[in-house]
Amino acid sequence: MDADDAGGAARGRGAFPPTRKSLGQHFLTDRRILGRIADALQMKGGETVVEIGPGRGALTEILAERAGRLIAIEYDRARADLLRQRYARRGNVLIAEADVLETALGALAAGPYLLVGNVPYYITTPILFHALVPPRAEKAVYLVQKEVADRLVAAPGTKEYGALTVNVAAVARAERLFIVPAGAFSPPPKVQSAVVRITPLPTPLVTPEEERPLRTLVQNAFGMRRKQMRRVVRSLLNLDVERADRLLAMSNVDPEVRPETLSPTQFVALLRASGTLSSS
Repeated sequence: MDADDAGGAARGRGAFPPTRKSLGQHFLTDRRILGRIADALQMKGGETVVEIGPGRGALTEILAERAGRLIAIEYDRARADLLRQRYARRGNVLIAEADVLETALGALAAGPYLLVGNVPYYITTPILFHALVPPRAEKAVYLVQKEVADRLVAAPGTKEYGALTVNVAAVARAERLFIVPAGAFSPPPKVQSAVVRITPLPTPLVTPEEERPLRTLVQNAFGMRRKQMRRVVRSLLNLDVERADRLLAMSNVDPEVRPETLSPTQFVALLRASGTLSSS
């Protein structure tokens, strides 16, 4: 998803190219909602802001007025070229033609930064995880599919709760801020959307070295979400019943519960206990 033309792209020469469905392009046209997305960054002035997928530049226009420095990452070459032309005289705006998933966001910002994106829905989860690679943005605000927003803020035991919830919660706090109706886009998507804010925890539940092992453990556990935890850890860690129960007791996890009932803290405890058990 991208922001729409800020009412200034001329038709004909200099006009933006047609929407590319292959890139998941649905352009946000509601100026009030665009303003609320920028507000959600809670800028005080002078910050570096990295924008994912500026599209036709409607949100870019608002951010350029508020940010000390704005770096917009655009994958579509034609749109990137037109945005460069539009902002050629704005010294605080850089248009980077790149694939966000292949871009080191912290290195690009070269210091503390805020992150914002109306991201393509078909690669939302990869972008969320990519953006959580340290050094993380001080705040990240995304326009995402409502289903993803619901998963980000879900409580253990609910149907929305899953691997995405746990892995994000281990390093950050997620908030669902408001719903965006399909009619706010051109063309309208077939799903509802929502704006979320993700703020890194001052003290993450895991160390940087534990993030990837936790992600693997959680994803594999939720792949067996209908099984009890005794069966899950036996299968994943190749343990007999006695060692599986010992591991779960060390993690304060009931052997008969299922993965979707475990809190992020319990998953972290399980990860650390498995390391202790394997070394004993």
